[in-house]
Amino acid sequence: MGSVGAKSVKINVTGFKKFQGVDENPTEIIVNKLRNYVESKGLPAGVTLGVCAVLETAGDGALPQLYKVLESGIGSNDEKIVWLHLGVNGGASMFAIEHQAVNEATFCCPDELGWQPLQLPIIPDDGGISQRRKTSCSVEAIVEFLKRKGFDATISNDAGRFVCNFVYYHSLLFADQKGHKSLFVHIPPFSRIDEETQMKFIVALLEAIASTC
Repeated sequence: MGSVGAKSVKINVTGFKKFQGVDENPTEIIVNKLRNYVESKGLPAGVTLGVCAVLETAGDGALPQLYKVLESGIGSNDEKIVWLHLGVNGGASMFAIEHQAVNEATFCCPDELGWQPLQLPIIPDDGGISQRRKTSCSVEAIVEFLKRKGFDATISNDAGRFVCNFVYYHSLLFADQKGHKSLFVHIPPFSRIDEETQMKFIVALLEAIASTC
């Protein structure tokens, strides 16, 4: 495990529970197993694993839970804090590093609490639905790092308009206010890339984030 020092990077990780069409969310499995996995495999020096939380796949109704999780990840002044959010893209065959989120909630189906907004601003006080927030992490450097490790990764500029984008937008604003960083990554289902490979990818991703952010 990495040691905690003046330049340590604390990475908090979230996944999602099931939602319509996805009865078993791979991000929930990954997040629930991640701490034990990195304890057995080890992390690069200077990297610590912070909060590992699984979020309800819901928007407005799950905001209290989301902010409780975000607040729980605040660390000491000598730590760099990064939020890593994982979501599944059922049709993907590679890993997508999301560059930005859009201030628009247009859900293609009701979330797990029954909410289905249409062209609503996620945070009304932050502008209209065309407003975008970009991660301060270097997505180009992260993708290059992952490719060197042998993973098929790409940069995405569209996180959709469903719960993934909803959470990412809130997280980006929260990170900006707190001096943290936030990043969202879409992963394929296990039927496309097996669980063990994806666990190895997440460890490489943690290293990539720590070395580039």
